[in-house]
Amino acid sequence: MFELTSSLIAKLLLALLLGTVIGTERVIAHKSAGMRTYALVSLGSALFVIISQMVAQKFLGQTMFDPLRVASQIIVGIGFLGGGMLILQGERVVGLTTASGVWVAAGIGMAVGFELYGLAIITTILTLFIFTILWFIEHKIKEWRGYNK
Repeated sequence: MFELTSSLIAKLLLALLLGTVIGTERVIAHKSAGMRTYALVSLGSALFVIISQMVAQKFLGQTMFDPLRVASQIIVGIGFLGGGMLILQGERVVGLTTASGVWVAAGIGMAVGFELYGLAIITTILTLFIFTILWFIEHKIKEWRGYNK
């Protein structure tokens, strides 16, 4: 049986926090996927990575087990979740940024699970940059070019 250590709890809390930070921006931007969605995706991804590492450790030497298999399946699963967020409105597809953000949140959770904390934090910061600063620049360009939102 595995012990629930403060290190494991810290990993889960960090994944939760980073997902929540991104989700908060999405709530402020009035998007359908918000704090809970991003927090759950990041937390769940960290959980699956931690489970894969613990199972690999438990069965080390008894069977061939690759924790990266679980990581690759997280990516596939989140792809299906993201696909469900896409909506066709006339000739436009809506929800691409939200689906992409959820996919990145999964990567952030996976990074935390693999103890790549710096990578998780910088990715969270870069994601917020994309959702805020690049959004502003994109809308200014669209205004300048005369595009209607």
